[in-house]
Amino acid sequence: MTTPDILLPIESTLNENPGNGALVSAYLETALATHQTQRAGQFLAAYLNQLGIPLRLKLGRALCDEGLYAEALEFLPEEGAESQLWRARALLAMGQRSEATDAYYHAVAENPTLEDFALKSELDGRVVRIDAARNAARVTSIANEETRESDVMRLIQPEQRRIVFADVGGLDEIKKQIRRRILTPFQKPTLFQRFAKKAGGGVLMYGPPGCGKTLLARATAGECGATFYNVQVSDVLDMYIGESERKLHALFDQARRNKPAVLFFDEVEALGGKRQYNREATSAKLVSQFLAELDGFAQDNDGVLILAATNVPWAVDPAFRRPGRFDRVLFVPPPDQAARRDILAGLMSNRPTSGPIDLDFIARNTSGFSGADIADVVETAVDEAIEASIDRGEEVPLTDALLKFALKQARSTTLEWLSTARNYARYANEGGQYDEVLDFLKTFGKP
Repeated sequence: MTTPDILLPIESTLNENPGNGALVSAYLETALATHQTQRAGQFLAAYLNQLGIPLRLKLGRALCDEGLYAEALEFLPEEGAESQLWRARALLAMGQRSEATDAYYHAVAENPTLEDFALKSELDGRVVRIDAARNAARVTSIANEETRESDVMRLIQPEQRRIVFADVGGLDEIKKQIRRRILTPFQKPTLFQRFAKKAGGGVLMYGPPGCGKTLLARATAGECGATFYNVQVSDVLDMYIGESERKLHALFDQARRNKPAVLFFDEVEALGGKRQYNREATSAKLVSQFLAELDGFAQDNDGVLILAATNVPWAVDPAFRRPGRFDRVLFVPPPDQAARRDILAGLMSNRPTSGPIDLDFIARNTSGFSGADIADVVETAVDEAIEASIDRGEEVPLTDALLKFALKQARSTTLEWLSTARNYARYANEGGQYDEVLDFLKTFGKP
């Protein structure tokens, strides 16, 4: 006994009543339920103008799932984020990568929650699907012939945009000191030559983690137009005897050949720790080599600025503080209320928001927070907004309520450091080296 053709009577009725939209919808539902997607596409092509956007999108998606990409494109509308995303998939499968990329980015620009990392990887040529590899006629393979040397270099050392003091929120007094002591010799060399004063030297910045020491170093290099070398501990330390000293000398030599230059050593205590605490002679030799490079006896350090940052200044060898080495020591404290508001305003720029946001409230209630702590408040609120966007299928902007919710979960990470620093400032303040810490602690918590 043959199975009756359930679609045939509906098709006959539609041919007699082509304007019956409800019947068209019923026909499509029946065709999809009975897995006759291709037949539905062929029949409904004549009724394309009578299909609403939801029905066209539904049929187009079904045709894509069946691998009928050309037929799917006939039904998928050219407007609407979801439709554009499916058009991108169909176009990519047909080898039309450029058109597929345009459709994908139009979809994401209209609705960011539709972003599809797997699809984007295919569009960028980083991933080739198995079916595409088996059918070169449908998908054009992309090799790496467009990979440039600069792309390889970015894998080794990511490019960083040039920043200046305007990009650093707060820390006005520190900027003033850096400008007066460091930048002016670079910017007015003739005047300093008249007074036999050389540009360069060493500056040691210390303070709680996350308060902007690294950012200040980059901004200093940006302000004076110097080449910036961000030296990591791993760039210097080596397991073989003598290699660490050789690497350190090579770094200074590179900076001297590319004047003006800024050498920045983060976590400098790992390279210049107190020698009486180092049981290994190799560590003491590295400190001695570092001091010799700073003195510049064998080489001229004019035009080379050495910046260093540490969270534990009491662990740095005192010989580094001698005039001519790190003779300028700057305390980088947690930002005050005005600086916290500036940081918040910078972090909130270029993010989707809704309604008024009370940044002053957040700034007042984040006393003792580092810049990184404030960034964490904003990022927590952003995570909530993104999760809500994914759940709703549409973009949910940042609101004042989300920021205040994130603030309730936030904690300052500077308190432990300040507690330790207070003990050193009170009981080990030789030569008044921690007076700035004491001054800050006196005003800590005040607006």
